[in-house]
Amino acid sequence: MIEISNLVKYYGNKKAVDHVTFTVNKGEILGFLGPNGAGKTTTMNILTGYLSATSGTVKINGFDILESPEEAKKQIGYLPELPPLYMDMTVIEYLKFICELKKVPKKDRIRQLAEIMRLVRIADVSGRLIHNLSKGYKQRVGIAQALVGNPEVLVLDEPTVGLDPKQIIEIRNLIRTLSEKHTVILSSHILPEVQAVCDRVVIINKGKIVAIDSPKALSHQFANSSKYTMIFEGAIKDAVSKLRNVPGVISVDQVADDKDNLHQIEITVDGKSDIRKNLFYTMSTNSWPILEFRSMDPTLEEIFLRVTQNDVSKGR
Repeated sequence: MIEISNLVKYYGNKKAVDHVTFTVNKGEILGFLGPNGAGKTTTMNILTGYLSATSGTVKINGFDILESPEEAKKQIGYLPELPPLYMDMTVIEYLKFICELKKVPKKDRIRQLAEIMRLVRIADVSGRLIHNLSKGYKQRVGIAQALVGNPEVLVLDEPTVGLDPKQIIEIRNLIRTLSEKHTVILSSHILPEVQAVCDRVVIINKGKIVAIDSPKALSHQFANSSKYTMIFEGAIKDAVSKLRNVPGVISVDQVADDKDNLHQIEITVDGKSDIRKNLFYTMSTNSWPILEFRSMDPTLEEIFLRVTQNDVSKGR
């Protein structure tokens, strides 16, 4: 769907993007991450046709962004960090204006706008001035304009910035829904959100890709072993002994006891084994109820800090 190959961009003598190469598959949600000044925004501007590259190629659904710019741009819907809204227009006036800009056939406009407003849940404010809308509704209108013309690809830059927790969850759910019919590139500084929504992530630093994979795979890649913490009720000595015999378990360490016969332990597992089924059978066979079980592998936030604070280049 999207092919970026050996992308290079210079500003004068400064190399902002340094031979960036990656692909985005149809129907995928890709998180595109990087610290300020890493080349992330430049790459996104080249991808959407706002800037030209010094060298390298960008193809959207087979169309080269430089050789066939009009066809390539038809494949893209773009939501910048600051949505390009006209505050003195009503929502429906603005979306009709976007239809004109994108040359949507007149016979399709009423049906398409009705479907878009239903999808992003702004039909109830279609007659209101954009100036009078809340931040959350303005973001929805911004996403709506990106959807006009039914593009194959959506590029969303910080779509939840400034929103409250409820609005963030709503936009996150909307992005998941949009991925059913669109390929999505999501740029965000809210890394738990990226980890929750994205199928894969690309992390760029100093113009180069320093990590690329699924959040789960990156977590395993940057951990020599996997760790889990578990709280259960039962015989601590017997449980520790039996769990140490589960294939793949390296160590079991007791962390804390509770007066109600509850125990917390940490289980270290080699990086290749999935112990969850065997652990469950071990605990259930001995009637030791599990009250909490969670992974302690590195979070995407920890991985991001690690690869952007060092000059290592993993996953290229």
